[in-house]
Amino acid sequence: MFKYGVLGAGRQGTAAAYDMARWGDPSSVSIADFDLDRAQAAADRVNRLLGRNVARASRVDVRDRQALVAWLSPLDAALSAVPYSFNLAVAEAAVDAGTSVADLGGNTDVVRRELALDEDAREAGISIVPDCGLMPGLGNILAMYALEKLENPRWVHIYVGGLPQHPQPPFNYKLSFNIEGLTNEYTGNAVILRGGKVTEVPALSELEMLDFPEPLGRCEAFVTSGGTSTVPWTLEGKLDEYWEKTVRYPGHRDQVKLFADAGFLGLDPVEVDGVEVAPRKLFHRLVKPLISFDDDPDLVILRVEAGSGNSAGIVLEMLDFYDPETGFMSMERTTGFPAAMVVEMMARGEIEPGACPLEVSISPDLYLSRLAVRGLKVSGI
Repeated sequence: MFKYGVLGAGRQGTAAAYDMARWGDPSSVSIADFDLDRAQAAADRVNRLLGRNVARASRVDVRDRQALVAWLSPLDAALSAVPYSFNLAVAEAAVDAGTSVADLGGNTDVVRRELALDEDAREAGISIVPDCGLMPGLGNILAMYALEKLENPRWVHIYVGGLPQHPQPPFNYKLSFNIEGLTNEYTGNAVILRGGKVTEVPALSELEMLDFPEPLGRCEAFVTSGGTSTVPWTLEGKLDEYWEKTVRYPGHRDQVKLFADAGFLGLDPVEVDGVEVAPRKLFHRLVKPLISFDDDPDLVILRVEAGSGNSAGIVLEMLDFYDPETGFMSMERTTGFPAAMVVEMMARGEIEPGACPLEVSISPDLYLSRLAVRGLKVSGI
């Protein structure tokens, strides 16, 4: 039996803790957060769902290196489910603690700095695997699966989105993870493969329309940053194209782009009546209440297309919905469960020591067989 930890008692962290407690053969699952009441609520929820006391709460400030190392040290493996800006510090603390760690990632610059810890991780006998959620994460594993099944593959296109089942104005979008992660995806450049070379294209660009099964129907898709993670570097020279686009209901991209073009997603403070304000912080404060509502179940769409010629040789698709039995949103299930699977693989010794990208750390067939156990169904396999 294994000792697991989840750092961050938010939506995805709680779902990951549930997965570890249900499928990870645990002796314990420690859920840590800066807010002890929040951690306790998450632990109570996991224990209530499973009918046994396997989860416990701890208070940990991720900015306190000594406390973080002390929390990590007794664990076999842990997940960082805190905002991406803390993940490098968590990975460095994991080396000191001798504990394997995965994270939800989302920012490729941070991920590449984590991967630079490879030698230190090997010496410590631990594994560090960033970007293990939905996208980056599950979508990239599906892509690697598709590439293994095709003869002479040349391209991969990925479409992914978490959406409300009943969209509400003004944005027709429901926030299902940390808003800092959302605006991070809407800014900067996406790293893709184009013409066989690693290339950067701006977020919110390359809009297209496409159709999905009901209840989605007609949607839009556009480039966002972070989703491809390290895969373009891994596959450079082996494929012509590899890119990912975010799926939204029609019109959402133009709304967000208006704010982005006006500077509302900027990080550099501006002076307003003698007060310094970061525009993105103001955007978060004003927009978050407009996209946060608990009375509408969500869904997640993930489509991976891969081919050797003009048409797709393989199309893999997952359409997942809110689970009323556990109360977990689809975004929580499709992000938290896959990330927990990686942590469980670490604890079982199924991932080699070192700091390594997800796409070269894990067998897609093994990963997908365990995904199916969790009720996350992918067509086309």
